[in-house]
Amino acid sequence: MTSTEPETPETPEVAEAPETGAVATSETPAATSETPVATSETPAATSETPVATSESAAAPRPSRAAGGNAQTVGRRKEAVVRVRVVPGTGQFKLNGRTLEEYFPNKVHQQLIKDPLVLVEKPDSFDIFANLHGGGVSGQAGALRLAIARALIEVDADDRPALKKAGFLTRDARATERKKYGLKKARKAPQYSKR
Repeated sequence: MTSTEPETPETPEVAEAPETGAVATSETPAATSETPVATSETPAATSETPVATSESAAAPRPSRAAGGNAQTVGRRKEAVVRVRVVPGTGQFKLNGRTLEEYFPNKVHQQLIKDPLVLVEKPDSFDIFANLHGGGVSGQAGALRLAIARALIEVDADDRPALKKAGFLTRDARATERKKYGLKKARKAPQYSKR
């Protein structure tokens, strides 16, 4: 393209010296016609810019849930928990029971409330959960993950704090299978030399 541009101006000047003004006049509309093309490309670039802005605005995902409601799922070991978070006073309904009835252990209660305490909203939401599968510890871990995910859906600005605390990481550890010839996954029967 660079070699084509210098050749075009040299040809009219050398070949038609007396008509330089006419040639310049004929080239001027051509240059003018190219200018609107560039101008027409500029609005196309401008129309693409808002599209990129709308996509970048959709990436952070600000408060998708309407009115602060959110439904999420949390899993841990064999436990699966479905949670619905609604604005309220901090009440828990876990399979129709309160938090203290379902999880009498204070350690589990603290584990479950950790995401709410971290984002400083312990009394801002009522939590309704359906828990099944696994044991008490697995259900507590699954409930904590589900609550943390729901808080992000309500307010996307809480994500960095919850992520840093590790509340959004699904604990993938599971029970190792029993092996043939062993009593458990790794425990072997007692060895007797004689």
